[in-house]
Amino acid sequence: MSAALPTLNLIGAGRVGQTLARLWTQAGVFAVQDVLTSSLASAQTACEFIGAGSPTPSLDAMRPADLWLIATTDARIAAAASALAQHAVAMESHLGTIAFHCSGALSAAELAPLAALGWRTASAHPILSFANPASACTQFAGTPCALEGHAGACEPLKAAFSAIGAQCFDVRSQDKLLYHAGAVFATNFVPVLQALAEDAWEKSGVPQTLIPHLRASLLQNAVANITRLGPQGALTGPAARGDTAAIARQAEALAQWDPAAGAAYSTLSALALRMANTSSTTDTSAAKKR
Repeated sequence: MSAALPTLNLIGAGRVGQTLARLWTQAGVFAVQDVLTSSLASAQTACEFIGAGSPTPSLDAMRPADLWLIATTDARIAAAASALAQHAVAMESHLGTIAFHCSGALSAAELAPLAALGWRTASAHPILSFANPASACTQFAGTPCALEGHAGACEPLKAAFSAIGAQCFDVRSQDKLLYHAGAVFATNFVPVLQALAEDAWEKSGVPQTLIPHLRASLLQNAVANITRLGPQGALTGPAARGDTAAIARQAEALAQWDPAAGAAYSTLSALALRMANTSSTTDTSAAKKR
């Protein structure tokens, strides 16, 4: 007779929570038990997507579990942890041993009320755009996942995430903000920059019918070049040529159109020049060694 799977309760079940719970259910890693969201209806919808679990009307109705995933928004993680800790004390029962959240910017310290009760706490952040749970499930294999917190929580979480295809690595608690800022640069700012580019094109008279083509071709080429050559090798434009005069003229034109865009252009150009100079120095050093 096979051993029972560890039980998992979810407080909050948005795109990340639903994706992970479904993958763990399908892989036979955890037995999803109770699911609490902002409403019983949304909890029911989450359980249907996950393929397991019972929608729960309140925290008081949730049963003990081996692991608890607090999958709320970042702003509500600390409050959820505090409420769960109070529930554990009120029940006078050991409700679980591991509690974790999936915020990229916040550390396991958000779960301090639970750690004070002796729970092992951690954060686990998969570096993936969870725009849609169904799509995220198909894209998840190979996803890097940052683990931080109590070793007694990180080790079983590493096994659980690895079982659904994640590539896990450790991040120090004090480095969580820096780590997540890198993920923001790599993903969240891309739509912002693309929207700004399209606004500038439209303002300068580029036909709207051509913009979707420009969007697809330039983004695809940029991604292909970065993937093949790395960021430094893929750098083009005035910064790559060291044309500071052109950069200054464009920054001024942008500032007249949109001051925030002009400031962003100047800052990004300074970083691009630094990258170009670093690349040139590296190439020169390599040439001297040959």
